[in-house]
Amino acid sequence: FSIDSIMKVYSTLDTISREPERFVQFLKTLYILYELSVADDAKSLSSGTFSRTERESESGRIQKVKQYVSEHYSHSLKLSDLAELVGMSPVSFSRFFHQRTGRTLSEYIVDIRLGHAARMLVDSSMDISEICYACGFNNLSNFNRIFKARRSCTPREFRAMYKKNKVLV
Repeated sequence: FSIDSIMKVYSTLDTISREPERFVQFLKTLYILYELSVADDAKSLSSGTFSRTERESESGRIQKVKQYVSEHYSHSLKLSDLAELVGMSPVSFSRFFHQRTGRTLSEYIVDIRLGHAARMLVDSSMDISEICYACGFNNLSNFNRIFKARRSCTPREFRAMYKKNKVLV
């Protein structure tokens, strides 16, 4: 969020902890969330893809693969291994995954890895190359290229932008 958006809710945020009534605290929290939700300048730090939420409407096979990818994103993931995990041929599984999720398996894996990389860029002081390899990318230039294509900035710019705009409350 921009400084303007943050300053719009800052005074409310500052008074929540001093508010004796829990219900009023709750209402103030809802007000802050509402104001931030309608801000035009919000920028996503990460897609929700890498979070471990599951949709009940997804098939068991898709859930099983997503859970496996979520737990092993930092390792080499092969289509043939994931297809075998759910008892399908690689071609059938690839088509099945795309039909059910609207994207290819490789796009999904990259989203998961980028989500974790973005989180690590924000939450840690690890070198970008360390983050690259920790998230399962096999070379730094490929990581930088994919990150820039998906996030419209390099990992270094992303980290600098976050630190510059970060406001501690």
